[in-house]
Amino acid sequence: MKPIQINDLNWAYQENEILKSIQLEIQAGQFTGIVGPNGSGKTTLVKLLTKLLSVEHKTVFINGADLAQTSISALAKKVALVPQSSQIEFDLSVHEVVEMGRTPHLKRFQRESEHDRNSVKNAMLETDTWQYRNRSVQHLSGGERQRVIIAKALAQEPEILVLDEPVTYLDMQHQLNIMQLVRELATKKNITVLMIMHDLNFALKYCDQLIMLKEGQVYRSGKPDHVMTVDNIKSVYEIDVSMIEHPKTKKTHILF
Repeated sequence: MKPIQINDLNWAYQENEILKSIQLEIQAGQFTGIVGPNGSGKTTLVKLLTKLLSVEHKTVFINGADLAQTSISALAKKVALVPQSSQIEFDLSVHEVVEMGRTPHLKRFQRESEHDRNSVKNAMLETDTWQYRNRSVQHLSGGERQRVIIAKALAQEPEILVLDEPVTYLDMQHQLNIMQLVRELATKKNITVLMIMHDLNFALKYCDQLIMLKEGQVYRSGKPDHVMTVDNIKSVYEIDVSMIEHPKTKKTHILF
């Protein structure tokens, strides 16, 4: 059973067709990147997979269950979303923010169990945010705050982690830290990761699989070296690039 299976998914806003006949299978325990230019449908696809937008019956399946018939609360026990940027308006401690990740597993007025507390602590240890547990989230840097949001998502104990360009507004050091963290979540915890990505070299370096979108359709999908070719980039992004072997990682590297 595939964690995510998409069958002939279409979506339009008013008369503007955004996604057209999407057919995809996401493999378990792998890091899958979604790439494509602005307007290609990346964010719409993620919103449909996380029920921020409604899907038609029998078009999207999560662990074999029809997403259209799955409640938000039931989905939150399986899928966690990390948005591009997270605004936290209240002056909460880091620990309080991460505790919110347990909400889908608690009934109304139910108190946290030892398992809930351990899940929160483990999520913070895995993301190196336990050291900030008593600090106000408002006093963290952008990179620190993004790790806290990932910790909150991990506290949900998801089988699938969906991220919408989580490093866009971070400096290079924090971008690398977040990318390495997400890579390790797939490798060590067997979490199925699906991430919208802007940096094509990050996609080549960290992903097991890539989905390249063009004008609302899947242009290519598969292994990164198969998807990220000079010809494909030219066709989708309308730019000329060169490719070399990175001297340190030995992976393909794109020169713009």
